[in-house]
Amino acid sequence: MSETATERQDPLFLSHFTTALLENLKQIKPRLRPDDLSKINVSQAVSLFALVYERIRNAIEYREDHLIRRAAIERILKRRLMLNPEGRGEAENIIRELLWARYFSNGSLGGHDLITIQEIIDKYISIKRSLIAGRPIEVQQYLAEFLIQMLTCEIEETLSPENASKFSSFTFFIYQVLRKKIRIEGLSEDQKDAYFLAALERSYRKSDKSYQRYHLFITFYKPLNQYSKRDLQDFSIKLPEIFKKIDETLTNPFVENLIHYTRKQLPPFLILFSIIQDKWKSINKILTDKNKLWQEVDTSCREKYQQLSTRIRNLAIRSFIYIFLTKMIFALILELPVSKYLYGDVNIKSVIINSIFPPILMLLIVSFFKVPGEDNTKNIFNRIVNVIDKDTRFETSISYMPKKSRVKKPMLIFGFTIFYSLTFIVTLTLIYEVLLLLEFNLISMAVFIFFVSVVTFFSYRIRQIVNMYRLEEKESVLTPMIDFFFMPVLSLGKFFSGELARLNFLIFVFDFLVEAPFKLIFEVVEEWISFVRKRKEEII
Repeated sequence: MSETATERQDPLFLSHFTTALLENLKQIKPRLRPDDLSKINVSQAVSLFALVYERIRNAIEYREDHLIRRAAIERILKRRLMLNPEGRGEAENIIRELLWARYFSNGSLGGHDLITIQEIIDKYISIKRSLIAGRPIEVQQYLAEFLIQMLTCEIEETLSPENASKFSSFTFFIYQVLRKKIRIEGLSEDQKDAYFLAALERSYRKSDKSYQRYHLFITFYKPLNQYSKRDLQDFSIKLPEIFKKIDETLTNPFVENLIHYTRKQLPPFLILFSIIQDKWKSINKILTDKNKLWQEVDTSCREKYQQLSTRIRNLAIRSFIYIFLTKMIFALILELPVSKYLYGDVNIKSVIINSIFPPILMLLIVSFFKVPGEDNTKNIFNRIVNVIDKDTRFETSISYMPKKSRVKKPMLIFGFTIFYSLTFIVTLTLIYEVLLLLEFNLISMAVFIFFVSVVTFFSYRIRQIVNMYRLEEKESVLTPMIDFFFMPVLSLGKFFSGELARLNFLIFVFDFLVEAPFKLIFEVVEEWISFVRKRKEEII
């Protein structure tokens, strides 16, 4: 129940966790820009072409926006280290490529960054060399992959320390507020906390595998670049076992359960963090005055709800472009010749339907998504008050405790398995019968199911965005029936999007056949422009 206007006049006394968060954020200093002598500038003409290339390249590999830069660093590093395994002098090349593509603004990085990044690269190359020597090939590949992912994360966070520190503080605040609300029998506190941190990496920070590994590592240890050479010699021996334990933690079933729990708790934290960032100069007055806090929560929520509509549309367009470039072209090219070869004819009607139905389906599904309303805003306000208030009852009350696994009944499990299998049979049979009426052949049917399942899966992912600010989600009475028919399609879509992601041949084309020569041309043009500029300065 929402608070009355009179109750909102009461002052708020901030909790220890909230005070600590504000103090931590206060300690974060803006990144200093390099002076005119040391800053690195790149040609704006080259930068324009590099930016266009990066936009096209990123369109064929679906990633969250905040992960694109790290992925770009990984691509650049892998390509550079293939040509120069020792990594000598590669820091400048990496920084220039990042500036070309405008992952950092021109002139924002300088000589100090170059030295720091080169030291990080040299240290990781040295660790890799000592770790993989004499080990089986599969172990070498595992360690090399883990290290390159750690390296790219450390480079990215070293170049943007303010952003990294801010999100680290926010993550730790959520962890501190919610950790005592979780009880899992049979686990030690350390194990439970490790699983909870891993869950926050995916639910709050939406980290990819690389960042999950890196953030979990630096939670318990220092970043590798902060170890002295002598300490690193002893510590590096332990790394294979540490890497293994990190991956075991990330893949533990408890983590998946905790992700579902934490997602439901996030809306008030997201609004609170937004207010802290937007109203930093007056944040203490806002957080200690319920009336002012309500005004800011109400304003922030309405802004976020409005932004959701735009974001949903953009995500739908971006998702469809990704599907079209990486999956649909391949499938349509396959449909025409195979149908011609096997059946001696091509059903133009099926080709047209397979081309236009997926975007129509995505548009139809997305049109049913509704943003939260005023009741949700009131619930978020009340929860924020509980989170930041000095009263510890909210933090200490248990709200998540997994049910003890019951003794499995073989007959019941067998019955559920049969019933779940029936959902696939019923759904696919209905689709088959409809397509048969439209005179689809088996190839066209396979392409249709492929399209529909992938589009449905991506629409489901967009739905998660719609609910990111919804504190309590009410299920419709039709939800069980909808789930019955859509679960098989969603399962197929997840399989096609995940397990078959390796079939994204466009990534191979771009990374190995296009990017290397393109970046070489950019380097030559950059050097030529620099040469001409120096000659011009000499004349003047």
